[in-house]
Amino acid sequence: MTVYLPDTNVLIDALNGRRDRKKLLHGLVAQGHSLACCAVTIAELYAGLHPNEVAPAEEFVSVMVWTEISFSVARKAGELKYEWARKGKTLGAADTMIAATALHYKLTLITDNRKDFPMQDLSIHPIK
Repeated sequence: MTVYLPDTNVLIDALNGRRDRKKLLHGLVAQGHSLACCAVTIAELYAGLHPNEVAPAEEFVSVMVWTEISFSVARKAGELKYEWARKGKTLGAADTMIAATALHYKLTLITDNRKDFPMQDLSIHPIK
């Protein structure tokens, strides 16, 4: 069984019925896999929710596995940001937090923003 961490854009698309993301996530759960979320994906999700979208979003994320952003996860995010800056690639703090969460908990990230997650040791579920 794999635990997947959907990137915020995947959650937003699923909630809005776009790009077959809901079908993708439901399919993974139907196969016995789990979905996870973290403080960053929830914060980014709620930053764009209108009041009438809150209830469906809460129902949607309530079944996900909650992953804490601990000191070691935050430290790893900072290290990733530093490392990639030295390689000439500027990564956002939110994306490095999501990547560090996935790496720490051994989650498979679901994203279509592959350029924001260049880490080779990060497991990413391929989507179109």
